[in-house]
Amino acid sequence: MPALPAPDYPVDVRARLEADAKEVIARYPGARSALLPLLHLVQAEEGHVTRTGIRFCAEMLDLTTAEVTAVSTFYSMYRRKAGGDYQVGVCTNTLCAVMGGDAIFEDLKEHLGVGNGETTEDGAVTLEHIECNAACDFAPVVMVNWEFFDNQTPQSARQLVDDLRAGRSVRPTRGAPLCAFKDTARMLAGFPDERPGAVEATGAAGPASLIGLRLAKGEAVPGRGADHVIAPRTAETTDETTDATGGEPPSGHPAEEPPAGHPSSHDAPQQTSASDDQHPSGPAAEEGE
Repeated sequence: MPALPAPDYPVDVRARLEADAKEVIARYPGARSALLPLLHLVQAEEGHVTRTGIRFCAEMLDLTTAEVTAVSTFYSMYRRKAGGDYQVGVCTNTLCAVMGGDAIFEDLKEHLGVGNGETTEDGAVTLEHIECNAACDFAPVVMVNWEFFDNQTPQSARQLVDDLRAGRSVRPTRGAPLCAFKDTARMLAGFPDERPGAVEATGAAGPASLIGLRLAKGEAVPGRGADHVIAPRTAETTDETTDATGGEPPSGHPAEEPPAGHPSSHDAPQQTSASDDQHPSGPAAEEGE
């Protein structure tokens, strides 16, 4: 068992962290609401949430160390042990996995000689598999310190980690320039990114994310020419607008009329228990029925 209580920070470090913590706490009507950013703050100091960091958060927020520990161990963005300067996360959730995420993760484990959650001997890279990054339209996705590297392959991911270990410049596919893990943690604590041009570099959603919006608005389909659009949804449609097979026009060309009711067959009513008179099912069916 570790000695209790946990050791304190050096006096100068403690004074600096207290000043930062008070600035964070002042943003919230209730002090304990500042726990998540304070955990990022102490993680920015040592690279992971230590027993000393937990003690500091508890004292600043008038919580018990058990309460702070419960939160710090619940969220996966808080490290429980020392890691590398670059946290390389490979998405292995469903879509990224089938698009190559599993292959990338296995390849990087062999290439780096580490397992999940382990760090290379030089202290540069910590490899882990992570859940959905909300970037499925760029699958497979790798994140380094929570910055996106889209449409990866085993070869490009291997080159990425080699560049990180060699200290070569690496630029994310989109978003702000890459920085070290501790710097990222401080930003997540709520402090500004003071690097010149970093904030301006953080762009909006990528083109792949916006295709659905463009189609819904009836704009041109990317790569298909300005005359190829999808007819926007209309409230007034008749059965006469449907083609001879009862389906929607195959091309979506503006000269063609949209089908009745639903321009896409994907959102047309399906034969489910809720819509099929032959198989009725009430909305409040008991579990198992």
